[in-house]
Amino acid sequence: MKRRAYQLKRRAESAEETRRRLVQATFELHGEQGIAATTMKQIAERAGVGIGTVYHHFPTLDDTIMACGQMVMATYPPPTEAIFAGVPTMKERLLRLVRALFEYYDNVAFDLVRADEDRLPIVRTFVGEELQHRIALTRAALAPFAIDRDLIRTSAALLDVRVCRSLQQIDLTRDQAAEAIAEIIHARLVRKD
Repeated sequence: MKRRAYQLKRRAESAEETRRRLVQATFELHGEQGIAATTMKQIAERAGVGIGTVYHHFPTLDDTIMACGQMVMATYPPPTEAIFAGVPTMKERLLRLVRALFEYYDNVAFDLVRADEDRLPIVRTFVGEELQHRIALTRAALAPFAIDRDLIRTSAALLDVRVCRSLQQIDLTRDQAAEAIAEIIHARLVRKD
């Protein structure tokens, strides 16, 4: 009986290792060529397994994308309200918010996700979730200051990965881009109409 239990445990460990390799292969391919361009065959080749093994673990391409997304979220969790702990001023809270989001975008290569949002519904779902998180985090940053809902949403829009990348394309560092956006948002929020 012990031998059978040992064999089952080894088989389960092997299956988990195969699944991990498949997710890692998916992640690498997404980074190299984009999500929409990645195929099950490429995943199998990268992971060193047969195509049937990929389908055994992930019956659909969406399943591979979901598993990859879950791995990324576990490895690089998005920033939380904890970044505002002990920070009383609006300006500093905004700077922490922008820096945290821009760093997150670099860690997860979110611009690659955005590039395929119109091609794959599951990717559009991830993009929508990121937007809702960004709005909620912006609301949390500005909660002590009674900022209008529309201004919160406008501020959150300025924190999009595409804004970050646009600023980096004009040779601003990530920190310089974050400081510029935080300053722009702050100036608008404290402006007297």
